[in-house]
Amino acid sequence: MKTFVILFFAILSEVIATSALKFSEGFTKPIPSVIVAVGYGISFYLLSIALKTMPIGIAYAIWSGVGLVLTVIAGIILWRETLDWARALILLNASQL
Repeated sequence: MKTFVILFFAILSEVIATSALKFSEGFTKPIPSVIVAVGYGISFYLLSIALKTMPIGIAYAIWSGVGLVLTVIAGIILWRETLDWARALILLNASQL
């Protein structure tokens, strides 16, 4: 259970870093750029801790799948991106997991 909590925070920090990446506008804005670096650093560190007790295939599948869904949701909320067929398909498939 502890491993899944660590993995969840790895995913959350990755989604925050990815969202900040868009806000950084090509690393031209300093605060979002720092958030990107710190967020990805935390994410990979926490992922490495989760990998001590979890198989890499399972951990990466969860990390990338949940991260993908949360990133789609962040795009819809933060940048008013439309829910096109590709994003809808991602969310629909994720709901069946």
